[in-house]
Amino acid sequence: MKNHWIRFIQLPILSPLIAIASALLVGAILILIAGANPITAYTALFQESLTTYFGFGNTLTKMTPLLFTSLGVLVALRAGQFNIGGEGQIYLGALGSTLIGLYVQGIPAVIHIPLALLAGFLFGAVWGWIPGYLKAVRGINEVITTLLLNYIAVNLVSYLVQNPLKAPASPSPYSPLIAKEAQLPIILPQSLAHAGIILALMAAGILWVLLMRSPLGYQIAAVGFNPTAAHYARISVKNTIMLVMALAGGLAGLAGASEVMGLKYRLFEQVSSGYGFDAVAIAFLSRGSIGGVVLTSLFFAALRSGANVMQRSAGVPVTIIYAIQGLTVLFIAISLAIERRIKTQTNAEV
Repeated sequence: MKNHWIRFIQLPILSPLIAIASALLVGAILILIAGANPITAYTALFQESLTTYFGFGNTLTKMTPLLFTSLGVLVALRAGQFNIGGEGQIYLGALGSTLIGLYVQGIPAVIHIPLALLAGFLFGAVWGWIPGYLKAVRGINEVITTLLLNYIAVNLVSYLVQNPLKAPASPSPYSPLIAKEAQLPIILPQSLAHAGIILALMAAGILWVLLMRSPLGYQIAAVGFNPTAAHYARISVKNTIMLVMALAGGLAGLAGASEVMGLKYRLFEQVSSGYGFDAVAIAFLSRGSIGGVVLTSLFFAALRSGANVMQRSAGVPVTIIYAIQGLTVLFIAISLAIERRIKTQTNAEV
């Protein structure tokens, strides 16, 4: 019986590693089918994205929105809520920080940057609070509302950058440059890596303390584990759901803010390249661990960062990277099903 419990405890650690290894193995087969050498391809991929100065800077740049948004998905999952709206929340956060960067002028960076970040957080938080309210008060499934709100956010930003926010004489839809005082500093000179990654790592640390070392974290976990028992323990389930969804949206909003303030310096029609959807996979792959979210975000960012180099060096299409990401999600889903069966058998034997 003891051995059964040891194996069960080890599963949450082993299953993500097995899922990633399996995805890379199947990816190697796809690379062979494409007529390339998997060893050469993977060497080019990870060597460029993790060991070179500019490649690692690019990896950190792509990791920033992934980490912010994944933390948002994770905190919602702790309360039993599925936030599929990270993409829309990224767009709203980018809009909020852009408005502050454009229309608030004449203040120093030490005030302007926090103000723009706060606007990004609040815009994303409102976009997350809406499905939280609909779920808590109206009983409407949050998966549906968060997914639909993505399209509203994307089209809202598209309209704004094509009309009232469009830069004069711009060849394509984008806003004017935000104020220099609202731009995040570069942390690796002559690279794209900006201070957003430091903020994202700080957010991960703060969220760990909040969830693991505070009464609010206990409250969130109680609602996620058993809402009925939490209600009888005089925990407001409705308020907790609205709170975690707003917090999830705010974290994703910071992802959008960091894209505008640290990378693009203006609002584009295409704010995110699917970061919100990748974040769902990252949160599930990390199995509720904030440390796991950090490492998995780095892994996904490295895949994105080294994809073009892999294509140039080994002749492997970039689409192979998206296949590997999808396979990782598939294998983690399979591992969850297997783990659930093992848990059921273990409980039966006990």
